[in-house]
Amino acid sequence: MLLFNTKHGPVVERDRVRCRVDEPWDVLINRDDCAAVLAAALEARRGVVDGDVQTLPPIGHQQELWAAGVTYYRSRTARMEESQDAGGSDFYDRVYLAERPELFMKATPHRVVGDGDPMHLRRDSKWIVPEPELTLLITSSGKVIGYTIGNDLSCRDIEGENPLYLPQAKTFDRCAAIGPAILVTYDPLPTDTAIRIAITRDGGDVFGGATAIDQMKQPLDVLVDYLYREASFPHGCLLMTGTGVVPPNNFTLQPGDTVAITIDGIGTLCNTIA
Repeated sequence: MLLFNTKHGPVVERDRVRCRVDEPWDVLINRDDCAAVLAAALEARRGVVDGDVQTLPPIGHQQELWAAGVTYYRSRTARMEESQDAGGSDFYDRVYLAERPELFMKATPHRVVGDGDPMHLRRDSKWIVPEPELTLLITSSGKVIGYTIGNDLSCRDIEGENPLYLPQAKTFDRCAAIGPAILVTYDPLPTDTAIRIAITRDGGDVFGGATAIDQMKQPLDVLVDYLYREASFPHGCLLMTGTGVVPPNNFTLQPGDTVAITIDGIGTLCNTIA
């Protein structure tokens, strides 16, 4: 089932049937039994929605968006390259090989945009790339109840100058996009689930790539376990799980670019760059 956040409340979709859910978004996405609630709404067929819905970012007003880094080998390599001149290149090799994952606060809800919304390029960065990421919806009890698509904008020059600049390289207004919907399921995603990215500029393709979640070094449950150690999330949270697709070192996003990220079973998250 796909769960959409809209101006008129939650909407669930299955087999091309869409129904409204009579429960506030912030409450619904923190229910361990969310899938059962959505299934009941579809079974009752109350509030059937005809046509498309105008979606909002699938995040609650009181949730945080976190992220994991260096979970794929390609990300490890890229971040070693960007930080080489600063003498920190071996930091990321150590993170990749370590038991403890890299976890950081990515954004509060007001810095997150949804499908179709513009993202923002930091004016003090000259090397910014998108990072296509599987994103988990986790309840306050630590249960993963759904999956969505994330775009983690990253300023590679700022982080490469000094790894301690990571918060500035990662967190700024409209630095993250998630959507278009949450795939709510009790079942884990197939290990061959693909993540694809396509970047267009002036009507032409300038970068494309793909990976699969089985290329991730850290299991999803390990990321969640470390995130919830000694930290509570009373309203649940979302967690970006890292990227396995990184553009070449001579590439940077430009105003007017369009970034489309597709994950099997969820859909496509598309954003322009401003």
